[in-house]
Amino acid sequence: MNNIKKWLSTTKYKNHKLEIASADASFRKYYRLSKDGESVLLMDSSLEKESLKPFLDVTQRLLHVEVNAPKILEKNLEDGYLIIKDFSNTHYLNVLNQENFKTLYSDAIDTIITMQKADTSGLPIYDKAFLHAEMDLMQDWYLQKLLHVELDAPQKELIKTTLDAISDVVLEQPQEMFVHRDFHSRNIMITDDKKIGVIDYQDAMSGAVTYDLVSLLKDCYIAYGREEIERLALKFRDKKNLHIDDETFIKWFDFMGLQRHIKVLGIFSRLYLRDTKDGYLKDIPLTLKYVIETAGRYSQTKELAEFLKGVS
Repeated sequence: MNNIKKWLSTTKYKNHKLEIASADASFRKYYRLSKDGESVLLMDSSLEKESLKPFLDVTQRLLHVEVNAPKILEKNLEDGYLIIKDFSNTHYLNVLNQENFKTLYSDAIDTIITMQKADTSGLPIYDKAFLHAEMDLMQDWYLQKLLHVELDAPQKELIKTTLDAISDVVLEQPQEMFVHRDFHSRNIMITDDKKIGVIDYQDAMSGAVTYDLVSLLKDCYIAYGREEIERLALKFRDKKNLHIDDETFIKWFDFMGLQRHIKVLGIFSRLYLRDTKDGYLKDIPLTLKYVIETAGRYSQTKELAEFLKGVS
């Protein structure tokens, strides 16, 4: 905190009130600087300074296509600090309910379509190797380290075969789209002027057309009925002018969801076991439910659903 105050003393925000705003799943922290009824955010990335350059890069890509990303007001890359526009405290998760989710999700779908206009040149690519590196987190952190499951050779083969099938379908989809990678209810803000504000995109990549759609509609923190979610997914397809039949598109959507949720089972387990962030344990049941229900719908993944049901 002393380092922060020392740097602030050199900026025009030196007389602002400083208070903790939030922390996220990484090692970043956020502080609100306020004065005379106005506020900005200080992003403290001092424990992961390497994330700042990608954040600045992706911010410019998004602002260029008129996505409402936070403008950068001050930067100190040497110490790992940024001062950015404040989108206030209202996340989608704070306001989503059965009455408004279709409207709010439709607005967020429009934002995904706008994000997908962003330049992806030079961004890391979601290739088969990376898709599998993410999914492998489930076996390592969820099955072996959290549940203490000792996998035998047939079980390992089942997992390998199923994950191969999942990545094959993911890679059938249109690629080279801008992928936020965490476009869900905790990273979508409603600003004071009732617009969508997009945050936490520094890990953006180039990948499949349905990735951010899955993050939004199959959110690990809140869920709605499958029929309504499918309709919203098809609404995205139509707005994107993707000439693909319903069954194929929903399969793309579902398999992208399997890839993401299998990864997230590993990530939530790792956040608890390695980073002592036990708040994510309560989010594992919904994530697991997505995996088991979705995998149970398809011949390539049905056996994995049964296996996970048996060990979880």
